[in-house]
Amino acid sequence: MPAHVLILGGTTEARRLAAGLASRPGLRVTTSLAGRVARPGAVAGEVRIGGFGGAEGLADWLRTHQVDALVDATHPFAESITAHAAHAAAATGVPAVVLRRPGWRPGPGDRWHDAPSLAEAAETLPALGRRVFLSTGRLGLATFAHLTDLHFVVRSVEPPEPPMPPDTELILARGPFTVAAETELLRTHRIEVLVTKDSGGEATAAKLTAARELVLPVVVVRRPPLPPGVTAVPDVAGVLERLGLSPA
Repeated sequence: MPAHVLILGGTTEARRLAAGLASRPGLRVTTSLAGRVARPGAVAGEVRIGGFGGAEGLADWLRTHQVDALVDATHPFAESITAHAAHAAAATGVPAVVLRRPGWRPGPGDRWHDAPSLAEAAETLPALGRRVFLSTGRLGLATFAHLTDLHFVVRSVEPPEPPMPPDTELILARGPFTVAAETELLRTHRIEVLVTKDSGGEATAAKLTAARELVLPVVVVRRPPLPPGVTAVPDVAGVLERLGLSPA
């Protein structure tokens, strides 16, 4: 059984895992947050804020703090930190687990358009609609800045930084969101197309149901692939099994 687990966190699953591990006698749990959100939710156990300085910095931290197991429970689109975690685990020999909630899948009536990147999502938009609900977070808005003929409604937890599309209306909000509220948002802003990352989970899935009911096209940016040789587990139970821990 590990004595010190480092969780690369920021997701709902990371908080659930920390809560489940921190209550176990003799187990030290540290959750690392990137620090991009000013008021993150409460996290059980120890918390550190900020980056490590790349894969080498993370490897040094694992050695210095005698980490026995590393859990990458970051956002499915946190491609760099996932790569750094894989390299650091390989360099130190620390067992590592990637926790990724399952992605969304289209159902009957959905009008989804897959895009492998934000850039390709931007290319798709002009043919689908002129009023866009851009629900991809505050990072990456520069990818859409050249679309000067479209009106964007952008929702994020924190205010985004420029550049961004010139015709942008900003909504600051944190999920979870209800289907009724999402439907009202889409109707009020006369949205013609929704853009979202395939984040998975329930907290922000209501917009997909609302878009289906309103028969709106949805551009879904697919997740980046995991590093070679790295596999993921879909839930906290899978992490506990990988760590050799019994369910609480």
